[in-house]
Amino acid sequence: MKTSDFVYDLPERLIAQTPMEPRDHSRLMAATHEGIRHLHFYDLPSLLRPGDALAVNNTRVIPARLIGQRETGGACELLLLTQVRYKVWEALARPGKRMKPGSLLSFGDGRLTARVLEDLGEGKKTVEFSCEGPFEAALDQLGEMPLPPYIHEHLEDKERYQTVYARQEGSAAAPTAGLHFTPELLEKIREMGVDVVPLLLHVGLGTFRPVQVENIEDHVMHSEYYEVTEDSAARLNRARERGGRIVAVGTTSVRTLESVAAEDGRVQARNGWTNIFITPGYKFKAVDALVTNFHLPGSTLLMLVSAFMGRERALDAYRTAVKEEYRFFSFGDAMFIEP
Repeated sequence: MKTSDFVYDLPERLIAQTPMEPRDHSRLMAATHEGIRHLHFYDLPSLLRPGDALAVNNTRVIPARLIGQRETGGACELLLLTQVRYKVWEALARPGKRMKPGSLLSFGDGRLTARVLEDLGEGKKTVEFSCEGPFEAALDQLGEMPLPPYIHEHLEDKERYQTVYARQEGSAAAPTAGLHFTPELLEKIREMGVDVVPLLLHVGLGTFRPVQVENIEDHVMHSEYYEVTEDSAARLNRARERGGRIVAVGTTSVRTLESVAAEDGRVQARNGWTNIFITPGYKFKAVDALVTNFHLPGSTLLMLVSAFMGRERALDAYRTAVKEEYRFFSFGDAMFIEP
């Protein structure tokens, strides 16, 4: 298939620049066996059933964008992607060509410094940080949330780019389908007999990397770290054994579940790295329904959604969303999808 098979027309005015307040007042398109319905996210419980399991990614975004200076006085920027060891990170660097191994970088008037250790290609570097006191404290003070390039508004509250259930630090971007949940909505979902089960996938470079090849089979996904605990695997399998569904919140949860599922659909406890690329024709093993935002044209995320619900059905739903003026992308509205 071609990347152009996953392109749709989107007016720029529909790209959400700020998060919805309250979180669960964003709109929710339900694309189910009954057709398309237009709801709000606080209506999600009406689409769930007692006995279902809601799989959520509890990764926490770090303030991974650092803006500073090179030794020469020129500006530089790092986007932290993957921690290699304490204070050593793989990062996207700008201007990459001028930040050769051995280069020194300074952030916050020298409160945090970094030395480039290795050039990894494609603008990626390995860098080692130095600072007084805990590195995490310096990063929290000096770093910015790595908002996608299509968001031009400044985010005043860093917590609005975190899910309310974010726990394990390590992502370079938020699993945005989860941004719509409030503690109250999660409690309502639990009270109706739905198990909210945590998974982990640290969102990395793949989120920022567009598909630049004509044939989607030629696209290479970057690996991202995931964890599924024994407890989470047991709870997800128990839900299915009792007739419930596994409802994945976000494409990151889908990729995690499908990376660890056996051919019979059983979820296995495991941790490691995945570069799974889900496109139309893929046979889903562990995911029965999906909550997700509206994704960029030609993106791997739209390809995953198209694999789950069918390409024509997905593009029809997206055209409906444009017509109904839903808000798109990270701070936008959501979909509930049955295959």
